[in-house]
Amino acid sequence: MAKGLNQKRKLVCLIKIMENLTDEEHSLTMSQIIDELEKYGISAERKSIYDDFETMREMGYDVIGDESGRYFAYFLGDRTFEMAELKMLVDSVSASRFMTDKKSKTLIKKLESFTSVYNAKKLERQVVVADRVKTMNESIYINVDIIHTAISLDSQIRFKYFNYTPKKEIEYRRGGEFYYVSPWALIWCDENYYLIAYDSADEMIKHFRVDKMNKMCLVEASREGQAEFKKTDVSQYSGQIFGMYNGKIEKVKMEFDNELAGAVIDKFGKDVNIVKTGTKKFTVVESVRVSNQFFGWIFGLGEGAKITGPQSVVEEMNSEMRKRLG
Repeated sequence: MAKGLNQKRKLVCLIKIMENLTDEEHSLTMSQIIDELEKYGISAERKSIYDDFETMREMGYDVIGDESGRYFAYFLGDRTFEMAELKMLVDSVSASRFMTDKKSKTLIKKLESFTSVYNAKKLERQVVVADRVKTMNESIYINVDIIHTAISLDSQIRFKYFNYTPKKEIEYRRGGEFYYVSPWALIWCDENYYLIAYDSADEMIKHFRVDKMNKMCLVEASREGQAEFKKTDVSQYSGQIFGMYNGKIEKVKMEFDNELAGAVIDKFGKDVNIVKTGTKKFTVVESVRVSNQFFGWIFGLGEGAKITGPQSVVEEMNSEMRKRLG
């Protein structure tokens, strides 16, 4: 092998060794580094490795020499991600509902490559998410990519939209016909990805769960509905829809016990206008899409939450309550 090519290969292998086998708690002596290079079929002298370390430092690698006992050892310090950041990313991937279990494990393995083999084991032990419901649709990643591509190319898309039956089988809506829409935005809401798109047939903005789409592809037609989309405040749109269910938008007045302030802020954001109505209660007026999902959220908060207006929504909720009570 030519000397120049071997030197380039040696530097690549040395970087890999330092990334995989060292961290602030684990270092390698020069003799150990030479032994590790031998495993790649590379012979090296101490002086050449010192030169390689200087090259690595010039490239931005934080190569640190540390005197440990009788030996001088080396490790890689600062990295692209700190361990705390990797733990946070691994937790997010593990907890994410829109990712399949298989894809979660694949991404976590990739994240582990940003640290040493020793820290990677710590990340593996950390991944414990009890009873996490995962999506069953592996095509979601392809769907997201197609949607982003369509938006950048100003193109429409088509797809089939489905629900699951009690037998966990796919049941297509519209009898299996394709939906043709103009994609305008992707949003993350209630642990799911949603597409915000314009449906030309119905002349309105709609939303679709990305993991309930398949057989998606681009359509050779320019997007439509730009004027309608510009009228839509996407952040407000997602806040109005509980569980992304459709419903008529209403300004709803709600009363809560003080202990529920956290739940209200989690749902409506820190900008929600909270008005005290006594020492133990407060009221909130928010625009929401009134749906069974919204009523379910109110029910779930218990006796400390109730709708006080408008009267039509109060009556609708009372009717829903009677249905649930049988």
